[in-house]
Amino acid sequence: MTVLLEARGVIKRFGGLTAVDGVDISVAAGKMVGLIGPNGSGKTTLFDCLSRVQAVDAGLIRFCGTDITGRRAHDVARMGMSRTFQIIRVYRDLSVAENMHLSLQWGALGLPGLFARTDAATRRRADELLDFLLLSRLRHERAGNLSGGQRRLLEIGMSLMSEPRLVLLDEATSGVNPTLVADIADRIRAVNAEQQVAFLLVEHNVQFVADLCERVVVLDQGAVLAEGTPGEVTQDPAVIEAYFGDPGGGAEPDGEADPAESAPRTGESASSTEGPAS
Repeated sequence: MTVLLEARGVIKRFGGLTAVDGVDISVAAGKMVGLIGPNGSGKTTLFDCLSRVQAVDAGLIRFCGTDITGRRAHDVARMGMSRTFQIIRVYRDLSVAENMHLSLQWGALGLPGLFARTDAATRRRADELLDFLLLSRLRHERAGNLSGGQRRLLEIGMSLMSEPRLVLLDEATSGVNPTLVADIADRIRAVNAEQQVAFLLVEHNVQFVADLCERVVVLDQGAVLAEGTPGEVTQDPAVIEAYFGDPGGGAEPDGEADPAESAPRTGESASSTEGPAS
């Protein structure tokens, strides 16, 4: 089994706070791995390190066999790693189709490409993805008019425009109407099965992760607490105490970021939607 993403001993500090503490994690080609943990456990900070949005203080990160520890986010994006964000990033004043076109032009062509006319291949790719994501009837709709779940599907579509090998998916169900959660799961499952795109999913919705992933990694206080199948980790006493035993039931409130993950960030987004988004 080919290892697509491999991180060893990753450490990230913010002043005196160690947000990510010696984490080892890997994702094999074509696989889906879940990343869960209580609020403040460092999940999104780890995502930022893996996608090179944040510099790491120690450790090694490899993608497609290449050491990317010192690479910039846009370089890693062009190698085939894409991501979404906990707070949805779409261009709210542009149409759904324009968001799709721009995501590829920014990520693949850079700033000069933003001013070029969208080519036929890009338009065709966008139309195919919008149809696949059940958004084709909304292609001319202003993105800001979409529901939270529809915007999340659009963001996933934008991350797929560059035909990535791996997508880091951050809180795909956060703020999404439950009726659309099943649609999002179905689309992710289909992309994985039909296109062999690998996914690393940060989620507060443990059932969503259990339905999609064969392997789950649990973070607590920045370190790996447990790893295994969804059934194994949810029965682990340490996980139950750290995650499910939280006063609020262990689920992170929608839209609430880890304290360390709210710290100022450096670098650039590694998604195909790099650049300013509202």
